Amino acid sequence: MSIRTMARIHRAATDHTDWCVRDHTCGLDTHRGRPITIAPDIGGRAVVTRVRAGDRDYAEITLRVPLHRSERVAGEQVTTILHHLRSLFAAVVALRPGTLAGRPARRGIGSGRVA
Repeated sequence: MSIRTMARIHRAATDHTDWCVRDHTCGLDTHRGRPITIAPDIGGRAVVTRVRAGDRDYAEITLRVPLHRSERVAGEQVTTILHHLRSLFAAVVALRPGTLAGRPARRGIGSGRVA
C-alpha cells in the first residue's frame, strides 16, 4: 500500500509571448511582461505589468498612494481612488466593447454613468 502525500497538478504549458520577460516570473501557464513603474513627484507609485494567464491577457496594477494622517481625509482619499479606478475600468472597456462578459458595453469615455 502506498500513501500519497502531495496532490499532482497538471497544467498545459503555454508558449512564451513576444512581450514576456522569459525568466523566473513566467510559470507554466502564466507569462509576465517587464513591469513599468510610474513614480510621480508628489509621492507614491504605480507598477503596471502585462500578464497572460491561460488564454487571457491582463494588466496587473499595483498602486501605492500616500494618505493623509487624518482618518477623515484618508477615508476621502480612498473613496476618490475607488471612484477613479471604476472610471479607469470603464474607459479601458470602452476601447473594446464587450470585453467584460455580462456588462453593457459603453461606446466612449464620458458617454454615461460609470457602473
